[in-house]
Amino acid sequence: MSDTWKQWEGQIVKGKFPLLRYLGGSERCAVYLTERLDGERHIKAAIKLIPDAPEIGELQLSRWREASELSHPHLIPLYEMGRCDLGDQPLIYVVMECAEENLAQVLPGRALTNAEARAMLESVLDVLAYLHRKGFVHGHIKPANIMASGDELKVSSDGLSRAGESPEELGLHDAYDAPENARGTPAMSQSISPAGDVWSLGVTLVETLTQNLPVARTAEQQDPTIPQMPEPFLDIASHCLRRRPHGRWTVPQIAAHLEGRTPTPQVSVMPPEPQIPVRAPRPIAQQSRPPANRDKYTVLIAVGSALVLAAIFTGSSLLRHHSAPPQLSSAVDERPIVPPAPREVAPAPRKDPVKSTRPAVTEKEQSSKAIAPTPASIHPVTIHEEEASVAKLPAGSLVRGEVAHQVSPEVLQSARNTIRGTVRVTVKVNVDRLGDVEDAELESRGPSKYFSQAALEAAQLWKFKPPKVGGRGVLSTWTLHFEFTRDATTVEPIQEMP
Repeated sequence: MSDTWKQWEGQIVKGKFPLLRYLGGSERCAVYLTERLDGERHIKAAIKLIPDAPEIGELQLSRWREASELSHPHLIPLYEMGRCDLGDQPLIYVVMECAEENLAQVLPGRALTNAEARAMLESVLDVLAYLHRKGFVHGHIKPANIMASGDELKVSSDGLSRAGESPEELGLHDAYDAPENARGTPAMSQSISPAGDVWSLGVTLVETLTQNLPVARTAEQQDPTIPQMPEPFLDIASHCLRRRPHGRWTVPQIAAHLEGRTPTPQVSVMPPEPQIPVRAPRPIAQQSRPPANRDKYTVLIAVGSALVLAAIFTGSSLLRHHSAPPQLSSAVDERPIVPPAPREVAPAPRKDPVKSTRPAVTEKEQSSKAIAPTPASIHPVTIHEEEASVAKLPAGSLVRGEVAHQVSPEVLQSARNTIRGTVRVTVKVNVDRLGDVEDAELESRGPSKYFSQAALEAAQLWKFKPPKVGGRGVLSTWTLHFEFTRDATTVEPIQEMP
């Protein structure tokens, strides 16, 4: 297949991506220099081609689509992917940023200096921390996939996969593979994990400083021999190259040691955070409530269960149609005591045009007496929990809330250097009566996924002094206006409700 790759120079993929020059590849893939249209400009790019096959084509395309949603200043962006045909060969392709050179092209001529190795390690660690938080594993950390693009070091993104996938599916079979992922070992049945990236990073670190790979020992289950290297790189490499995955340092531990801090003891790799940090709207039964409220529901359940048992033993008419006495769980499921139908309570009006993510609230009528109107300043969620007492709160007694603790987004200086003017991001947060953020959503993303994600993650860590009505804390909604410049980040918090 490698001869065919070279012969396709000059062909055009999908009528818009010319294969200008063959850059390299293997039996299963090829990379070409190409161009893509950005507005009215033609920009240099790279295009990767892989033979299409029913068992791998759609899987690989789905990985590329997921990777294209990621945004990090040290990660090669993916622009477009799809299917095409060249000659009689069905192919899948992905178009990505084209880097000037990669680390594998530098190492045959010289090893990296200590300063260069530190800069490389910092960039790769930052990318891996980001990927692992998102639930991804790089799976291909090695010098050929660490690239220079302008003044930035960037890591490839066309080989990403989800943690838990099989290493056999990914074709991981080279000197940088972790022992648990190597060809022909019983561990091939295991799934890939962030610990495999740590091993590959250790091999790469040794090679960048010595121009040689670590030497595997003949005895099984022994760690490889690491040549002499300066600290802290020797200690980092030795903790990366542990044969047992749980014995390796995690990415945060490596970063801590590189910065001169003592790594926090940890026996396993940190689980990834969910892909979407913003919590979905929850039913009101799941909203945070005081312990006393939970106790109330516990008592109600206990009383209901007692009534059911009483009905069973006294031959209640509800159970007379059954030929055999039901089990306790069945009786509970039948719910012989039916509460009055719930009454819909309209939520209080919002000052902003954004539709609230909080679901409608139902309030159960406790008596035939009419309930007095509730002041508009009370958040509707509190009605279900405080019923009669909330109804008696005087209108106009609102005490506005305040910011108790502000968290600034963590932004790399290399990312700030890309800013021209000001990047603006708006995040809306819903805050509980204790002042903790319940959920957050991006109201205005701005032009950058990276900065919008940084703002969203920071907003979820804010603390507030909740507004009060009649001396009691109530739920509130705030809008946080973030502004990023090359020199600083500023935030303007605005209380929207109540």
